[in-house]
Amino acid sequence: MRHYAVTDKALKTWSKAYQGSTERKLATMALAKSDLNSVDVVSSSAQEMRQKFSVEIKTMEVTNQKRSGRCWLFAATNVLREKIAKEKNLEKFELSQSYLAFWDKFERANYFLESMLDTASLAPDDRTVSFILQTGVHDGGQWDMFANIVEKYGVVPKDVFDETFQSSNTNGMNHVLNRNLKICAIELRKMVKAGKSEKDIHARKDEMLGKIYGFLCSCYGEPPREFDFEYVDKDGKYGIETGYTPKTFAEKYVLDLLHETISVIHAPTADKPYDKTFTIRYLGNVVGGKEVRHLNLSLDEFKAAIIRQLQDGEIVWFGSDVGKFGDRDGGFWDDASFDASLLTGLDLAISKEDALDYSFSAMNHAMVITGVNLKDGKPTRWKIENSWGDESGKKGYYVCSDSWFDEYVFQAAVQKKYLGEKAALYEQKPIVLDPWDPMGTLAD
Repeated sequence: MRHYAVTDKALKTWSKAYQGSTERKLATMALAKSDLNSVDVVSSSAQEMRQKFSVEIKTMEVTNQKRSGRCWLFAATNVLREKIAKEKNLEKFELSQSYLAFWDKFERANYFLESMLDTASLAPDDRTVSFILQTGVHDGGQWDMFANIVEKYGVVPKDVFDETFQSSNTNGMNHVLNRNLKICAIELRKMVKAGKSEKDIHARKDEMLGKIYGFLCSCYGEPPREFDFEYVDKDGKYGIETGYTPKTFAEKYVLDLLHETISVIHAPTADKPYDKTFTIRYLGNVVGGKEVRHLNLSLDEFKAAIIRQLQDGEIVWFGSDVGKFGDRDGGFWDDASFDASLLTGLDLAISKEDALDYSFSAMNHAMVITGVNLKDGKPTRWKIENSWGDESGKKGYYVCSDSWFDEYVFQAAVQKKYLGEKAALYEQKPIVLDPWDPMGTLAD
């Protein structure tokens, strides 16, 4: 196709159009000293984002991931803690996100090095190798990665393994860890190229992992192997259960729920037929663990399963793109509450399918759905428990419109019983997607 340069004639035409446009002049005045996202608010629509719901599950106070990308762990533990709190009649309770983050970091370091060895015959600028290197080890994750860590290492109450500065402020730790991992990868790949034995290569890798374990212990503390579960219930009654390991605690309280929960997605792209399962190459954290697997459903079926779970009093972990049409102070997400097209004069409409295919939108944050407002059986807005503390939203709780949900919610963790006959489809052999597929993005 022939290329065309911008001409002086075209510039004069466009300048004349701008000079003659009242809308452009008003927008220029509005944008001169104001943030674009504060100018394009449609107040009449924003007022519809009320925290009132026909189906609402009372949950505990919101949590705070602080300066870390552990939203997927916070959201997932927020689901599990409700089960324990209900059983023990607790008003306040948290599971340790730091405990899970420690083991995720450690296991993911091993997963990274194994991936680099697996691709040792490929050049560093190969697309797959480059993607693995650029992704590295960071805070984000997905539901099945959470399940892998709990399955292997169990869970502990937060007061057994609390936060440290590094667990809540992870940038520096992640930077150092990823620098070390790249240096380790270089050495291991050179060993492969030099023809060293598999035994020698993995012995060297174990030495590297030993140092990483020590570094992570310095950042988080060393995870407990045994503990006692102490609590005070809503009636002020003290209780203690002794002699737990993290795995036996998980087995008693949460593994049954975890085993019954699967990942469903809504991805309306041509390469992902509905009622099929998908996995992503080189997406995971535990070598030998469960692969990340998604069952793709139509939007109506996706939402119906979530609503059935909410109606049964069970909250829902979900992943969405929170970078679109949001008001953090107001505590809502709603595409109708902002009109950037009118303000800018630009065409900004894009379908969910195109947004995924053209790298405009994908899951980047995980939260918990705790309610929905139904009108004539159809949802109008959804209640959300976030993990950004209680200073934004309504004491940390948010609301999203149903139209925003349609466009920017991509994944949910739903119990099989709420999927009906569709649950059996999850057992299909999954279609394998490339590492950079948008369904492989990590919530942080």
